Amino acid sequence: MKEKLHHYEESILIPASPEKIFSYVDDHSRFSSHMGRSSWMMGGGSMKVTTDKSHGQKIGSHISLSGNAFGIPISLEEVVTRHDPPYAKTWETIGTPKLLIIGHYIMGVEIKPQGDQSSIRVFINYDLPTTNVWLGKLFSGFYAKWCVQQMINGTRNEFASHPK
Repeated sequence: MKEKLHHYEESILIPASPEKIFSYVDDHSRFSSHMGRSSWMMGGGSMKVTTDKSHGQKIGSHISLSGNAFGIPISLEEVVTRHDPPYAKTWETIGTPKLLIIGHYIMGVEIKPQGDQSSIRVFINYDLPTTNVWLGKLFSGFYAKWCVQQMINGTRNEFASHPK
């Protein structure tokens, strides 16, 4: 896949081992749980996450999301392209995503030990949508930041409320 035009990332330190953090982020339904909740960023809509028999936990595994945003049906298919426990996982869209704000994307997480903590970096590299490009130009940066922050905050909250 060609290089993506836009990028956003965030990193934080979490008081847990890479193995424990990876166990959390490798469960796509938990790590992407923000997509399953109605939110203002989704215009009151949400998406359902489903995985294949490998649960999105090996290279080539498929993850599907479908739902609505602002009352409009949206859906996408992802495939895991890197699975290197407990340090890295990457997935990207395949086919033609039916999204409003961004187009094809590559997302990933990298985890590095830092003493008795771990650094976690979540990133997204994305293109603008092929239709309604103006929506992407206006809102894709906000959406990318929101999505990455939801994943970072969910992970931080998981280990703050359940020290491990």
